Amino acid sequence: MTTADIHKSTGGVWKDARERWVRTGGVELCVAELGDPERPTVLLVHGYPDSKEVWTEVAERLADRFHVVLYDVRGHGRSTAPRPLRGGFTLEKLTDDFLAVVDAVSPDRPVHVVGHDWGSVQSWEFVTVKRTEGRIASFTSMSGPSLDHFGHWIKKRMTRPTPRGVGQLLGQGAKSWYVYMLHTPVLPELAWRGPLGKRWPKILERVEKVPSGDYPTSSLPQDAAHGAWLYRDNVRARLRRPRADAYAHAPVQLITPSGDVFLSERLYDELELWAPQLIRRTLPAKHWVPRTRPDQLAAWIGEFVTSNEDGRPARDSVATGKHAERFGGQLVLITGAGSGIGRATAFAFAEAGARVVAVDRDAESAARTAEMSRLIGAPAAWGETVDVTDEQAMEKFAEKVATEYGVVDVLVNNAGIGLSGSFLDTSAEDWKKVLDVNLWGVIHGCRLFGKQMAERGQGGHIVNTASAAAYQPSKALPAYSTSKAAVLMLSECLRAELAGQGIGVSAICPGLVNTNITATTRFTGVDAEEEKRRQKRTSRLYGLRNYPPEKVADAVLRAVVKNQAVVPVTPEARGAHLMSRFTPKALRAIARLEPPL
Repeated sequence: MTTADIHKSTGGVWKDARERWVRTGGVELCVAELGDPERPTVLLVHGYPDSKEVWTEVAERLADRFHVVLYDVRGHGRSTAPRPLRGGFTLEKLTDDFLAVVDAVSPDRPVHVVGHDWGSVQSWEFVTVKRTEGRIASFTSMSGPSLDHFGHWIKKRMTRPTPRGVGQLLGQGAKSWYVYMLHTPVLPELAWRGPLGKRWPKILERVEKVPSGDYPTSSLPQDAAHGAWLYRDNVRARLRRPRADAYAHAPVQLITPSGDVFLSERLYDELELWAPQLIRRTLPAKHWVPRTRPDQLAAWIGEFVTSNEDGRPARDSVATGKHAERFGGQLVLITGAGSGIGRATAFAFAEAGARVVAVDRDAESAARTAEMSRLIGAPAAWGETVDVTDEQAMEKFAEKVATEYGVVDVLVNNAGIGLSGSFLDTSAEDWKKVLDVNLWGVIHGCRLFGKQMAERGQGGHIVNTASAAAYQPSKALPAYSTSKAAVLMLSECLRAELAGQGIGVSAICPGLVNTNITATTRFTGVDAEEEKRRQKRTSRLYGLRNYPPEKVADAVLRAVVKNQAVVPVTPEARGAHLMSRFTPKALRAIARLEPPL
């Protein structure tokens, strides 16, 4: 095994990458490096029919913290192909390649391996064979199971068939249609070198929502033709005779895209048996996550690598709280996050390991929420200030968030103000203020961030804070109730429109919750002294009720997990919701009563 001199890349995707050639097993592997070689090494292994350029966005995000290494698998990209092709892509030979690369780029320290698709399949081999022990510090797997684990998974369901097990076999069998095609002689090569190779970039854009650009590279047809031997040399042999000792000797992070059309989530049901140090992540995305969700992957990979470099068990440093598997590393933006329900919601997502953007008109309060979110468990949190009623300011803010933090996974439009007083005592200016914040603030958030979610094409969720007042009429809250009823209907309409794009929309109707909104609620038709008295009186009543905002935050997370449409939270909110559906006449009678102010 010898290594050519390192040289600066003269082309390709990474302008600042250093390239070297590693010779092993009759092939030359093209290896690219980014970042400081003195830092922990993260080795990214690409899948089929990709080359190392599939990792461009992820690599660039990791390079400021780690020594990032990528290589073209034999027969792909700029690496040479074995001769003959048959028998040249076995897992044993791929493991030889891996060790040659590791010895060249990190001879004295173990590396953190990250694999996607076939990069993950072969990396499972790396992390479970004896000869690589001590060379792997951690392994992050996505969209590629161990063939040995897969073989045992199949055998278990065939030897002890149950209706559920048979259904899982048939489901995965349908998803694996392409595997059968790739075992067909000659035809896959002809297809990839012909029409399929030319159309593949557009197929990825349309079906997977992969952004257009410098990926795939021009070597795609040849890469795909060579890569067919990955399947032919390994799949049938391993599935028929899976290894019984395929236990991972390093911590494993499993990232499962819930929308993967090629692999069932059920494939990983018994993975803890094979990977004792396992962390699970679920990502609402499709198969090609290195291209569609690089921000999310970089966050999770960086967190997992750091935890293992610190010498702590992964579970001690990776969020493992309630809903951590669902929200860990996701980007969540909450408006009105400076206090009350918004702050409690930010903390709940932080505890689940999400990255949090806390937005409030009070910069100090937003910064405090972000600071506390980081202490609670958010891998990253930022405090931002913006006026949700200002369309131009919101447009600039949405662009900033997308550029600096990424596309939001969960948007919580929570900013709101209170207004009480009879309709005849409510001025046009009062109406404008309450509608600007409570309705237009939600409209701006949904329109701008919802559009980004839709364009990304990987799903998401929008939560709009409405109120029990949205369906419970009151002569004391005509403006407030109207604004919240509009938010409720907006949410229902948006839910119908975005359902086909995998974006959920929920309306949260809290009810009487002990927050400071009562202390800032304006009362029309009275002087300043009376308004102050009513604010104190209302705050006292809500304090006696003492329903904490943390319970509303829990309802928000559940709404996202279960994709609930309308979520009344407090008992009185649930009761009023039932009455609005079954006994609306009684609810209208209650609306005539004088409020206890």
